[in-house]
Amino acid sequence: MTSPDKQTDQDAESKAVTEAALFEAFGGVRGMVETTVPGLVFVAIYTVNRDIHFSAIAALGLSLLLGIARLARKDTLKHAFSGVFGVAFGAVFAMMSGDAKNFYLPGMLYTLGLAVAYLVTSMTGYPLLGLILGPVFKENLSWRTRNPGRKQAYTKASYAWGLILLAKSAILFPLYWWGDATQLGWVKVALGIPPFLLAVYLTWIFLAKAPAPIDVFAEMEAEEQAEKEKERARAAAAD
Repeated sequence: MTSPDKQTDQDAESKAVTEAALFEAFGGVRGMVETTVPGLVFVAIYTVNRDIHFSAIAALGLSLLLGIARLARKDTLKHAFSGVFGVAFGAVFAMMSGDAKNFYLPGMLYTLGLAVAYLVTSMTGYPLLGLILGPVFKENLSWRTRNPGRKQAYTKASYAWGLILLAKSAILFPLYWWGDATQLGWVKVALGIPPFLLAVYLTWIFLAKAPAPIDVFAEMEAEEQAEKEKERARAAAAD
């Protein structure tokens, strides 16, 4: 039977591992800042001078600098370029259309699509968060058939992400259709980090209470080692 102190240490370790995995998967605090700041720069400059081209180029330039800084720190390419591509699409849309609101449209469509993906995959038994975090926890898809407690946690967390992002979209799209660019921009900046933090917090709560992940990589290594031992034993017996 596990002692209370040992169980407490295991729970603390599980929570720490879960927190680290979440920040790794979603870019951490720095990723949140890098996602929000270019939009803040765009709306701040546009509010002052109403120059779509200058505002878009300034936001894109800042995003490029942030991406280069990540590369200089030898960060993952995913985190370095995901924000740059999003800002680049928005900048091109805004400048080509002449409508500053279109700077935010690609990100809004991505958010809505992601919300739908979280909800649909949860309904079909393949919660998106499990597909994202499974490799991070070295469990791959073992949670689907061998760890029902974790599948349930991934499903709850994916529903949480989907509903939060859907609520965010429900606020932003009416502003896109009927508001002006500055209203949309400032509201989008305000909704950049808080919903993300809420979704990450709920995910952390669900996963911290779930059973530990099954390390399928360790299992594969153990099987390979056992097979090697059997081959050595057969070779020794043959001699």
